[in-house]
Amino acid sequence: MSAPFATQLLGWKKLDSGQAVPNSADSSSVPSKALARKILDCLGVAPEVVLPDTPGNPGPKLETLVRDDLSGVLLKADPSRTWHVDHQKVISNFSQYTHLGKLKQAVLRNPVLSADLGLDYLIKPDVTVGIAHGASPDTDPFLHAAVSCKWTIRSDRVQNIRHEFLQMIRHRRGRLPHLVTVTAEPMPSRIAAIARGTGEVDAVYHIAFDALQEAVAAVGSRQQKNDLAEMVGQGRLRPYEELATTLVSW
Repeated sequence: MSAPFATQLLGWKKLDSGQAVPNSADSSSVPSKALARKILDCLGVAPEVVLPDTPGNPGPKLETLVRDDLSGVLLKADPSRTWHVDHQKVISNFSQYTHLGKLKQAVLRNPVLSADLGLDYLIKPDVTVGIAHGASPDTDPFLHAAVSCKWTIRSDRVQNIRHEFLQMIRHRRGRLPHLVTVTAEPMPSRIAAIARGTGEVDAVYHIAFDALQEAVAAVGSRQQKNDLAEMVGQGRLRPYEELATTLVSW
């Protein structure tokens, strides 16, 4: 099971040294390269062949492909709802957070508030999923989900995800959106850095879930196997294909 766009993104890239490495791997980590290589093998990607259409920096492309995929799948799965799937739309455009737009204007008019509060609560998630509600077409949609797309997981990216989602938890007026991360990270120990926690992230969805499981079983360390089993067993790491199903079931 893998995202329909997984092989559009996952592939090989060449380093400055000329060495070909998987584009989801940390090129300085032997375990990361081994797991990423095995994932590509499980997906049927030819070894060490750098294709011209495989992005060397797939992060931005991941965001737009997730947006496009969810737009089509959600509409087909539940046409009774009016879905709004967008890329980097500020949360103050959604009903639970419209008050933040007014707060922004107050902050901009007041230097003291500006210094104390800043504007880091005006978050633009990589992908937003809104649902229209109310009789008027001018009514702001309800934010149903916020998706943080992280091609790979590093400590700074974990902190960024946690910070943004924590702000959304604190500032909402109404039900909390589904707060999730989509990734292609090959190392379970790094995925665990965001999948574990105190509730800022509901779940992590992997775009090559089955291939990841096969790769960890084949070449992963005991720790990588334990981390993967823990996250899957607790429902914190899931196949990307389950994301739309989860959103429709709410």
